[in-house]
Amino acid sequence: MEGLMKLSTLVIVCMLVAAPMASDAAISCGAVTGNLGQCYNYLTRGGFIPRGCCSGVQRLNSMARTTRDRQQACRCIQGAARSLGSRLNAGRAARLPGACHVRISYPISARINCNTVR
Repeated sequence: MEGLMKLSTLVIVCMLVAAPMASDAAISCGAVTGNLGQCYNYLTRGGFIPRGCCSGVQRLNSMARTTRDRQQACRCIQGAARSLGSRLNAGRAARLPGACHVRISYPISARINCNTVR
């Protein structure tokens, strides 16, 4: 239950922070965090990657069709990562798309400039 509360809080924070940026993008931070919600335990504690996590990664990738969508998804992921802080394992986050057999055009990293994502 505690994990669900943290995830709910994370979704709300992402929606509030990214709302001004989301006006031109079809993808929302709520959609990003909703699709990645089942990845939370893997990204913070390790273990196996739930099937639902990979399904969410695949859905998110197919939703992000335009450059603006991909940039917005990048910003949302960065915001979620910041709110998780040291609980997030950056290495697991960076490897997640590949582990789910999803190719994305940019690395998952706290240092990426989302404005350069194409």
